[in-house]
Amino acid sequence: MMETLHRRVITQLGERICAGDIPPGGLLPAEPVLAQQYDVSRITIREAVKGLSAKGMLAVRRKLGTIVLPRSEWQLFDPDVMRWRAATGAVDAQLFADLLELRRLIEPAAARMAAVRATDEDRRALRAAFDAMARAVEGEGEYVTADVTFHGVVLRACRNQFVQQMQNAMSAILQASFDIGIKAHGAAERSLPMHEALCVAIEAKDPEASAVAALSVLRQAELDLEAHFGLLGGGV
Repeated sequence: MMETLHRRVITQLGERICAGDIPPGGLLPAEPVLAQQYDVSRITIREAVKGLSAKGMLAVRRKLGTIVLPRSEWQLFDPDVMRWRAATGAVDAQLFADLLELRRLIEPAAARMAAVRATDEDRRALRAAFDAMARAVEGEGEYVTADVTFHGVVLRACRNQFVQQMQNAMSAILQASFDIGIKAHGAAERSLPMHEALCVAIEAKDPEASAVAALSVLRQAELDLEAHFGLLGGGV
């Protein structure tokens, strides 16, 4: 029960901070006040504050209280932080422009490695994820869920322990990105053939074709995000 309460409180507090209810530099209400607001013990509040502090969102200052830190301090690779930001609308064009730059650094290289290192099981999982995307375009299932799974398989197939450690964080980041990008009219239909090309290239064990296909997927993602946010800015 304590773990469930802790999770509920840390999520609600995290979302409040992301939504700007308590702005950067602002003080969190005192423990007794928060305990009453959330109908939990002060111990649960204390543990939630520790959790958010570990995510770079809060800092406890002696004789002052608990301060909300600037967003630049938040742990962007923490899946919770990204989910909370997406859930509360605390995302902007610059965040996604930076995300696209990160994806350009990682995904073509990951696709190249996956083409060489993927196991038969990885290739079957990739094809299954693509098939789920295709069914979603026809109205059966969730396209974004299948898309996130597809990219997760590519990262896993790299067989690189550091890339694999990034997978959970990347999945949350991609989920937020895809949720926005999919709002562009016809986004799923446009991206499906590019994902198929990536799937086929990895199945064919062709590293260069895989990298090229990954870049095509990213370019389309950029266009879809531009359609949502307006011009993201040069150099993305």
